[in-house]
Amino acid sequence: MMRFKYIKRDPKICGGRPVFKGTRIPIYLILDYLSAGESIEEILENYPQLSPEAILEAIKYASQYTKLEEELIEIAN
Repeated sequence: MMRFKYIKRDPKICGGRPVFKGTRIPIYLILDYLSAGESIEEILENYPQLSPEAILEAIKYASQYTKLEEELIEIAN
């Protein structure tokens, strides 16, 4: 699993869900906006504390998590 510059998990913040560092914004929220068709520019208008790089890293995080989950499923079977 790769290291992330903009994302952290802390059991004391948002129940340990991954958030953008320095915020309480969970990455799933931004991923939901993207999947609903919002552009990065639209998201940044509503969340100016984020950067385009942080949003792209959230997509990478989701991809890495999905790959890891698939590997765990293969191991379990």
